[in-house]
Amino acid sequence: MGVWQLIAVGLVILLGLVGVLVPGVPGQAIVWAAVLWWALTERTTAAWGVLIGATALLLLNQALKPLLRPRRPRESGAPRKTLMLGGIAGIVGFFVLPVVGGIVGYVGAVYGAERLRLGSGGAARASLRSVMRATGYSVLVELFASLLVTGTWLVAVIRS
Repeated sequence: MGVWQLIAVGLVILLGLVGVLVPGVPGQAIVWAAVLWWALTERTTAAWGVLIGATALLLLNQALKPLLRPRRPRESGAPRKTLMLGGIAGIVGFFVLPVVGGIVGYVGAVYGAERLRLGSGGAARASLRSVMRATGYSVLVELFASLLVTGTWLVAVIRS
């Protein structure tokens, strides 16, 4: 696979990660489709293993999704900008501090944004709890699953 095609696959995966944060966009399906594209082009045992693992993880996530509260961003009271900032920080955090950094980045950014917006730590904590109840757990689980697929793909690309 050429460098430009790898870059294109990476950009599609990034688009899918951002899509997870936007209601109505099938972010996980975009991430999976990019991994499928890569595996069909690469045709190695590692590529097929990543595709099988990604498929299993994302299907498991979809199966467990009904157990989580549905996304209701308006119920949280936080501005859309705060939620997007949390999602972007979760993506960056995942790569800065592998695996747990996604959770730390998401929660930390939402708390920080709400602290700046509301002015006090108590109000920011209350807002964070509200955000996590209204959207956070659902978004966080979906984003985490997509980030695990992305990280696995990235490790496979670097090792090949």
